Amino acid sequence: MKISILISLLVVTTNLFAQQQDSILIQEIPTIKDNVFQQRQEIDALTKKLNNQSYTIGKQSQTISTLQEQNTNLNASIDSLSQLIQTNSQNIVTNSKELGTKIQETGQKADTQIAQLDSSVEKNRLYWIIATLATLLLGGLIYWLLGKRINSSKTDVETQIRNTKASLEEESVKLDNKLLEVLETQLKLKQEESKSQPNISSEKADHSLALKVADEIVRMQKNLIQMDEKTKGLKQLNSSVQRIQDNFAANGYELVEMLGKEYNEGMKVTANFTPSEDLETGKQIISRIIKPQVNFKGEMIQAAQIEVSVGE
Repeated sequence: MKISILISLLVVTTNLFAQQQDSILIQEIPTIKDNVFQQRQEIDALTKKLNNQSYTIGKQSQTISTLQEQNTNLNASIDSLSQLIQTNSQNIVTNSKELGTKIQETGQKADTQIAQLDSSVEKNRLYWIIATLATLLLGGLIYWLLGKRINSSKTDVETQIRNTKASLEEESVKLDNKLLEVLETQLKLKQEESKSQPNISSEKADHSLALKVADEIVRMQKNLIQMDEKTKGLKQLNSSVQRIQDNFAANGYELVEMLGKEYNEGMKVTANFTPSEDLETGKQIISRIIKPQVNFKGEMIQAAQIEVSVGE
């Protein structure tokens, strides 16, 4: 009886405990559901990460496979290169030995040839020296002979030129003396004619002969300066020029002396200007009379034509 009671009490107690547990479980079910949902989300996220990692691992596996293939190919290339290097090394050694042998043989041949050449040079050097000295002596002799001949020819030519010049100057002096005689005669006739017509004015007078005489006087004076003083007939020509100048002046004509004088802008002349390094900068000197200035009884009847040297 006691056992039955105990059993009954135990059953009742168990039922009560079970009921309490059920009520507690019912209260915790939402929490458990939430936990399960969160865990499921975490599991999904972990699954995605796992899939991504699996994909990455697959790619890396493919890369590793490719690298392994390349490594295999490189190893094969390295082996081929190693074999090629070994072969080349053997060839180099062989070629070096052959080249050394050839160099030695070439050196021996060169030494032999040099020795032969030195011997030949020693034998021929004396002949070359003798030939060179003979050539120099012959050249010097020819040069001396040619120089002597040239100097002789030059002297002959210069002598001929001087003789020709002297002859021409003598002929020129003779011609000028004859011309002065003619001009002097004409001036005398002109003077007598002027005396027969004392009242004729200077404007109506014929000055053509006087101007011609003036031009000839200037030309002859220029030639006299350039001629050698030893020229035959030169003194006579100087006297004749001076005499005709006196006669020229006696007829009322004047040759205005300008040669060597300083030029100024106020002169009534026709001037040609030429640069000169012998004069001071800016200085102007009359260096040549092309046509002289001629005055008749104080009045200009011909303007001068001159050449002026200008210092630079």
